[in-house]
Amino acid sequence: MRRRGVGASAVTKKKLESARYKERGTELAAQQLEQLSSQLETFHTNLEEFAAKHKNEIRKDPQFRHQFQQMCASIGVDPLASGKGFWSEMLGVGDFYYELGVQAVEICIATRSQNGGILTMDELHKRLMKTRGRYGQDITQEDIRTAIKKLKVLGTGFALLGSASKQIIQSVPGELNMDHTAILDLAQQTNGKVSASQVQSALLWSPERTQQVLEHLTREGMAWADDQAKDKQRLYWFPALFNSDRKLKS
Repeated sequence: MRRRGVGASAVTKKKLESARYKERGTELAAQQLEQLSSQLETFHTNLEEFAAKHKNEIRKDPQFRHQFQQMCASIGVDPLASGKGFWSEMLGVGDFYYELGVQAVEICIATRSQNGGILTMDELHKRLMKTRGRYGQDITQEDIRTAIKKLKVLGTGFALLGSASKQIIQSVPGELNMDHTAILDLAQQTNGKVSASQVQSALLWSPERTQQVLEHLTREGMAWADDQAKDKQRLYWFPALFNSDRKLKS
């Protein structure tokens, strides 16, 4: 005789097997999670031991410090997140970036009347090195970037603009859009000055778009309009981007 269907016992058996597979899968997932947590805890402990052993290199060597931060980030540890605890007490890195951030703020505020609230990374780095003195802890531009990124949580209006090779620090509230940044990038290539015709030729913009952006930057104090050029063409000077060492003497 031919069976017409699966019996109730077979259905029950299949459900039980499915439940056992699901239970076993949950157990395996829990075991894997436990193993991963254990590995991360071990890595965290090893990282603390490494930090204790190499604390002098972390404090004094900027490149070593940057690599150490990348190691911390790989397991979700932020040694700068708090001024208390192991990282601050052992390494003082939180205090280091706090101090550097405060110095960067002071320089940016002191130069706002001259540059309208924008300063190149190169210029800020030079000024910080001068402020810290010959016996101060060595710093790199990567250290400055880290310190400024930490300032953003305070809502201070500080932001990093442009690529790492030609970065600009904005220290005044308000967003600069891509058009503003494009002109700033161009001005860095022309010793801190541009004309409307230069912008139109280099960026392929319309006269209206060019004039709107240049006027905004002038109103914000980031650019100075100069109508005394020999060819009678208005020039827009960006004091933050002048290629001159005399700024360090001011």
